[in-house]
Amino acid sequence: MMKRDLENYIGVFDSGVGGISVLKELTRRLPEENFYFIGDSAHAPYGQKSIKEVQDRTIEMINKLVLRGVKAVVIACNTATSAAIDLLRNVYPEIPIIGVEPALKPAVESHHHVLVMATDNTLKLDKFHELARTYGSNATIIPCVCNGLADILEAGHLDDDVVDNYLKEKLADHVGHVDSVVLGCTHYPHVKKNILNILGDIPCYDGGEGTSRQLERKLKEFNLLNTDEKKGDLIFASTRDTEEELSLYERIYKA
Repeated sequence: MMKRDLENYIGVFDSGVGGISVLKELTRRLPEENFYFIGDSAHAPYGQKSIKEVQDRTIEMINKLVLRGVKAVVIACNTATSAAIDLLRNVYPEIPIIGVEPALKPAVESHHHVLVMATDNTLKLDKFHELARTYGSNATIIPCVCNGLADILEAGHLDDDVVDNYLKEKLADHVGHVDSVVLGCTHYPHVKKNILNILGDIPCYDGGEGTSRQLERKLKEFNLLNTDEKKGDLIFASTRDTEEELSLYERIYKA
């Protein structure tokens, strides 16, 4: 049986580097907690995989975290959350499993033309359509499929012409026609500055802060909140287990 070496850790899982944007919010809100971040970069991105593939990869990775003893799990990937979180909560009702979702609610509360940048899988799964039905009655929600952007970021292009050229082509038709943008993939906050340079000075929303608040609530509910005052530990791991990949993770986290 796998050694239970993460018993006081919160496991944070993403398809690759994207979830580090969520991890930043988690460590900011809960600095005393121990976090173990694992990116499935060897199989990234998830946005264009079949739903079955996404479910299988997510379940396999979360199973490993649970076997290693994590006290809670954060699925820091919109596509994986939409595809697999209900299945995992049914399997592991005894531990908090928190997901991330497009931040539509705060966007539509005060804006009328909301651009939602996300992968094809996130936009076609039931979770997004439920959110759009619930919160979209007073606003026009404009989906923008951004397949390929996660691949660019996984390759380490964070602030260069490769990113800018992709975004200029993808967003050109929306400039001046939207009054807010929702980043519906956890990779996209890493290039928020680039996105707003094109769309203009409009409000930008992502699910990281809401996820951190929900994690804190669930840790309290399950009586798992760490009461130590010392700063918690942070471990990075990747299925593409190379020094270069882990250095990329740490560079993005510190950016």
